[in-house]
Amino acid sequence: MAKKKEKADLSKNLSRLSEIAEWFESQKEVDVEEGLKKIKEAAELTKKSGQRLKEIENEFEEIKADIERELGEK
Repeated sequence: MAKKKEKADLSKNLSRLSEIAEWFESQKEVDVEEGLKKIKEAAELTKKSGQRLKEIENEFEEIKADIERELGEK
């Protein structure tokens, strides 16, 4: 169950980052206070997404190593 939540969180984070970018692009004049809040949120989302992507990369490496071990044993 935790893996589904993590996957959803990554997708959700990336979607939210896209929304924040679109918000900035749509502004003729950016409210500095609101912009600062969105930048802080985007920074946190970016950090969490980067961590999750690193975990995913590690999982792929583990799968690759398992496959290589199995092929080497045959």
